[in-house]
Amino acid sequence: MVEHMRDVAAFTVMVIMEACTIALTILAKTALTGGLSPFVLVVYTNAVASSLLLPFSFLYHRRERTQQSLFPFPLLLRMFFLGLSGIAVSQNLAFLGLSYSSPIVVCATGLLLPSISFFLSIILRTTKLGWGSSGCQAKLIGTLISITGIIVVELYGGPFIPTSPVSLAHPLQLIPIHFVFYSTPDRWVLGGLLLAAANLSLSILNIIQVGTVKQYPQVMKVASFYSLVGTIQCLVFSLCMERDLDAWKLKHKRDLLLIIVTGTFGSIIRSNVHLTCTRMKGPFYVPMFKPCGILFATIFGTSFFTNSLQYGREKVNDVSNLEAPLLQEQEEEAHV
Repeated sequence: MVEHMRDVAAFTVMVIMEACTIALTILAKTALTGGLSPFVLVVYTNAVASSLLLPFSFLYHRRERTQQSLFPFPLLLRMFFLGLSGIAVSQNLAFLGLSYSSPIVVCATGLLLPSISFFLSIILRTTKLGWGSSGCQAKLIGTLISITGIIVVELYGGPFIPTSPVSLAHPLQLIPIHFVFYSTPDRWVLGGLLLAAANLSLSILNIIQVGTVKQYPQVMKVASFYSLVGTIQCLVFSLCMERDLDAWKLKHKRDLLLIIVTGTFGSIIRSNVHLTCTRMKGPFYVPMFKPCGILFATIFGTSFFTNSLQYGREKVNDVSNLEAPLLQEQEEEAHV
């Protein structure tokens, strides 16, 4: 009975994590559409995350004793590349890709992560292909399906699926409220490519992280230090990309709230939940919930932003109808 309750609790918490992730993604999309630079958002978010994660990691491992130092040159070199692949490259590409696309594309490209990791393992010869084995065939079929799926999302604009009586008359009705879900279609493919590149960077992070944890098994300390290194790298990169000091000023209180909540959620809550569930259920348990993100993104999209679904990519005739009221309202708030 106790084991059954633990399984139910782990399942419920993981579903909630995916829902919260999509909600924060929509809020980030809104902030980016409102004029917040994706490079500035990455720096501020990771600064909050690093400031919380560093002391938390020492509390998390306070009962563990290790004689190994975290600062020999080989580990420092690994921290540099972990920060580069896991923070600086992946997150800048991800937020820039989000600004060009939508949360559904973020979820869809996230499903490419296992396929990209599979290809990298073949290239690095850590996985041997046994063409006659059922396991290898299943991996190849799953890889082809995931790649086909993202191509459909990016390139194919099929017929509409009415989800309400209103959508029959107005299949592309937009509701100009305080959240932004869609982007103009002219940079949709570019956004998908940037998000796919972000997942490639995350796959490289996972490969480096496996070897790093073998050398230094205190996972949270490793995460906290490469988060700090990645934040510094992001700051240097963002200062080169955003030289206008006005871009670094937060014009709205909700942007500050988004940064604090995203940094806290990503560094403490989600990482701790994922680590706990991985130890309870194994390494494949957490990735199993990634498809839930598409479900939540679809529910949020049809409930708050449009009344129709469409096979393949989302199409919007005139997204400026949605974005203009938001930008006008933010300008009025800034003047006040």
